[in-house]
Amino acid sequence: MGARLILWIMPSVPTAQSVIRVQLFARYAELFGRDQVELPATGLETVGDLLTRLRELPGGAALGAGVLVAVNLRQARPDAAIAPGDEVAILPPLAGG
Repeated sequence: MGARLILWIMPSVPTAQSVIRVQLFARYAELFGRDQVELPATGLETVGDLLTRLRELPGGAALGAGVLVAVNLRQARPDAAIAPGDEVAILPPLAGG
């Protein structure tokens, strides 16, 4: 009898290194119906890329031009780089007085 080779194929499971975690605050959490979204990091190189991807999700069309973004607790512009494992916060524009 010949030897048998058994190959197990595991489904791809996102890990902290393959996703970007997005925290949603205030009105944006209400629009998306949750306070956190995890997006596959593939194709996301900048904050602008991430905002484009978020706008494609249900509720995302309401993300206006004035959205505030922080990457790893630091305010970030649309051209700021992002990487797998980063934590991003999305906040509505602030009004002061």
